[in-house]
Parts: sequence; structure tokens; C-alpha cells
Amino acid sequence: MNSKKLKLTFHGGTEYVTGANFLLESEGKKILVDCGLFQGNKICDDKNREPFAYNPADIDVLLVTHGHLDHVGRIPKLVHDGFRGTIYSTPATKDLGELILFDSMGIMEKEAKWDQKDVIYTKEDVETAVELWRKVPYHNEFDIGGGFVIRFKDAGHIMGSAMIEITYNGKKIVFTGDLGNSPAPVLRDTEVVDDADYIVMESVYGDRNHEAVEERTKMLEDVIENTIKDGGALMIPAFSIERTQVLLFELNHLIENNKIPCIPVFLDSPLAIKATAVYDKYERNFNINATNIIKSGDDIFNFPCLKSTLRTEESKAINDVPNPKVIIAGSGMSNGGRIVHHEKRYLPDHKSTLLLIGYQSPNTLGRKLQDGVKVVKILGEDVTVNAKVVNIRGYSAHKDSDGLLEFVANDAEKVKKVFVAMGEPKSSMFFVQKLKDNLGVDAVAPKMGDTFELEF
Repeated sequence: MNSKKLKLTFHGGTEYVTGANFLLESEGKKILVDCGLFQGNKICDDKNREPFAYNPADIDVLLVTHGHLDHVGRIPKLVHDGFRGTIYSTPATKDLGELILFDSMGIMEKEAKWDQKDVIYTKEDVETAVELWRKVPYHNEFDIGGGFVIRFKDAGHIMGSAMIEITYNGKKIVFTGDLGNSPAPVLRDTEVVDDADYIVMESVYGDRNHEAVEERTKMLEDVIENTIKDGGALMIPAFSIERTQVLLFELNHLIENNKIPCIPVFLDSPLAIKATAVYDKYERNFNINATNIIKSGDDIFNFPCLKSTLRTEESKAINDVPNPKVIIAGSGMSNGGRIVHHEKRYLPDHKSTLLLIGYQSPNTLGRKLQDGVKVVKILGEDVTVNAKVVNIRGYSAHKDSDGLLEFVANDAEKVKKVFVAMGEPKSSMFFVQKLKDNLGVDAVAPKMGDTFELEF
């Protein structure tokens, strides 16, 4: 078989956790993997207004790893700027992607109005993207032309998340998207990759490890008990997809087993409420433990003291409920959504607690709070932080440093090169060195715009 060349260019997801956007080219065929938003102190960072470094009309196919905004958020802009190719993902990723794209428009419109700028895409662009989007189940191979065959493998990160395996001229390149923090309470473990010639992978936690599952659950229990004892409000900024469902699962377990009292718990996120319904729709993707619990008659995402507040009036009424109480609301990095209203109200209260359970991007309100800033600006006002701020990394939906290393170790004998992306520079560079030192593999952390020629 004659050797061929593939050109791989990093147009996002490098030197940042967010903005995943990778381009493969060969003999006139152009394949894009993910098209996500860059996110910082706003849901839609100003960087997203910049033109794409390629002509969207020239892209033949867009492959999507999963439904988080930093992987799908610029798809409607891609459409707005001329893309009319085919979009492929797993069925659950399309459902969640559609949900999050329509939902995020409200926040983006408010941000654009505040900045006196136009929104980067319209509702019609989202609708067109949905029309171009096709669903393909895990493990079903499909041919996209030009000699490329695609297969989705379970990444275990969020519902529907996939590693994208691309076979070309007898060799394979795998784009991991985000890799799940397996074993997870609800989803199946990340599948093994042991036959890839090239890997493009995430490195969010490339330089640090999480607490063990048992430790994180005990920490959650302790935080709730301390909040009850202090008589405050527990605010949990949570990503609407996966983090919220895991929290509901664990709260259900703690309450049913009398580990914590049944105090009011509010799921104050319309997106999270709708996303949980998508999880229920695809329960065939759950792991065996969650499946068995459901078969026993238990609703794993519901319990007696949980109230879902879909309407704005219901959200505002949470203020009238006496403490102690738990409020789960988006956004996960406090850069928008209903959580900022609760933070404005309760951060000055020394009896209350803010619990961070996910990655906080630089310059976001969540990152400032994580870093211990004592006065923050929320909705245009200075807010003093007297509440306790607790961080539990074990609830991350991402693999930690050792988990990432174990993932690559399965393919260490075959892989020619590992591209370490989707992480802050410190994290990516640390993990590059860890791969070299521990596995002896060729690894690199690309910069924005870097292009590599791959032997196929």
C-alpha cells in the first residue's frame, strides 16, 4: 500500500481547554473535528467573533465528539459563514448539542447586548445545523468518502461522548474529545484504544490527580452536613450535562441511605432539567450498576426533597425558602446563568458555602472564587466573599493525570505520535513530559495554528 500524507491543523483547543477545532486534509478532502466556543469570563468569548482560519464552505464533513459548548458552540457560526457539509455524531450527542445550542442563545444575546455587539449566529443558523446533523450509534463504521472510514467509541465523559476513530489508507488517528473520569456512577467506562497510529487527546488535568470516588462522596456529605449545622445555603455551580446528573445520583444515594437529612434541594437550571430527560432517554448507555438500580424501581435522578425550578418565578421563589438548602444551578464556571444570582445573594453570608466541582477556566468568576478572591463583581456590583469556598476535584468528568497516562499506555507500543491538546499550557506541557518519561512515546503540545504532516 502506497504511503499517503494527511495534514492536521490545530485551529482551537490548543493553549486553551476550550474552543476545540481540528482540521484534517488529504487530496482535497477536508474533515473538521469539533467546532467549539472559546470560553472565558463570558459564555461566548470575544475570540469567537474572529473569522475561521479556513473557508467553512470548503469543509466536507464535521465530526463531533460530544455536546458541550466548547466542542459544539461555534457550529452555527460555521453554518452562518457557509458550511453546508454533513455533521456526524452519536444520537445522544446530537440531542444534547441541539439542546445546548438553543439554550445558550439566550445568554449569548444578553452578553452581546451588554457589549453592544451582534450575536455571532442566529436561531436560523442553529436550525440549519440541526438539519445537516446525522446520528450514528457507537461502533457503526461509516464511509465519508475520500478513503476515510469513521467509527465512534465510548469516551465515558458525558452521555453520548465519543472518541472518533478515523481509518485512512490502513492506519488510524483517534481524536479523544474529553475522556471520562472512569469508573463513573452512571456512564460506562472509557473504551480502550490500543491500535491507533496517532492520538489527539485532551489534557485538562494532565498535571494533577483527583480524589478517589469514596473520598469525594464523603467530602460532599461533609459539606452538606456542615452547611446544615451552620444554617446556610450550599451553592453548587454545576455543568448541566453529566456533573448535574452525577450529583443527583449521589444525593439520591445519600438521602435514601440516611447519610444526610432530606433538606430542600433545588435543581435551578432549565438546561440541566432538559438534559436529565435526555439521560433518561438513553439509559441503554448507562453502566451495569446504574441499570440494576433502575431495574430495582429506583429513579436515580429523583428523590423526595428535590424540586426542579424550570420557570423564572420558581427560581426567584428559592430566596423565600429558609436555610439550610442546596441550590444546583448553571453555569458551571459561574460565567452566566442562574447561579450568579444566588452567588450575589449568598456569597456575603459567612454561614453559606460555595462548592466547586468542575474545571474553572482562567478569568471566569468561578476561577476567581477558586483562587480565593475576596471581592468579585457580579451583575455589575461588587460582592464581598464571606462564604466558604470548597473545591472537590473528584467530581470532574475528565480523567486525571494518571488516568490519562493509563489511557495512552494501552497504545504505547503502536502509537507514532501523541498530540496533547485541550488543556492549559502548564497542564499540557507537564503531561507531554510525563508521556515521554513514563512511556517513551513521541508527544507534543501544539500551539494555535500549528500544522503537522502525518504519514499514512
